[in-house]
Amino acid sequence: MPVVHKVILFVLATIGITWVSRSSLRDVQFHGFYRFFAWETILILFLVNMNYWFVDPFSLRQIISWSFLIVSLVLIYQGVQLFRRKGGLDQERNDSALVGIEKTTELVTTGLYHYIRHPFYSSLLFLGWGITLKNVNWIGILLAVITTILLIITARKEEIENIQYFGEKYQEYMKRTKMFVPFIF
Repeated sequence: MPVVHKVILFVLATIGITWVSRSSLRDVQFHGFYRFFAWETILILFLVNMNYWFVDPFSLRQIISWSFLIVSLVLIYQGVQLFRRKGGLDQERNDSALVGIEKTTELVTTGLYHYIRHPFYSSLLFLGWGITLKNVNWIGILLAVITTILLIITARKEEIENIQYFGEKYQEYMKRTKMFVPFIF
């Protein structure tokens, strides 16, 4: 894809990401502020590696990359389904930093949430590293590391917000679950 098309795609996607993140971008204390930049680094990663998506499709690197991308899809799908079924979504919840699916009124601790606290960010983590593996280079690795750091900061900021909303219940939940990867991290 020509560079000019990538720039146009970047600008259009950034407008969309900015629109979704608009209320969070006003304050660095909100998790959405850091999530915005994680989304942007993943977008850049995608644009940098998009020409290599199907190059050498049966190499070990590509197989691992596709595995990460599939895990990313499963995590986001399962996370959304659990939030919809068990999260007690309430669009009237008075928290301008939250976007649609995040406006839960019940702490979800079953399914994926029994093992990890942040399936959405875990999904983005696997997505970022999956894209990086499409064409391993220093720019991609640097962007993936930056994405990882931004997702950790995002999750920690969100945990502060969750403790404020759910209280001790969330603190107890944190003690028995991992942040992104079951049994590991």
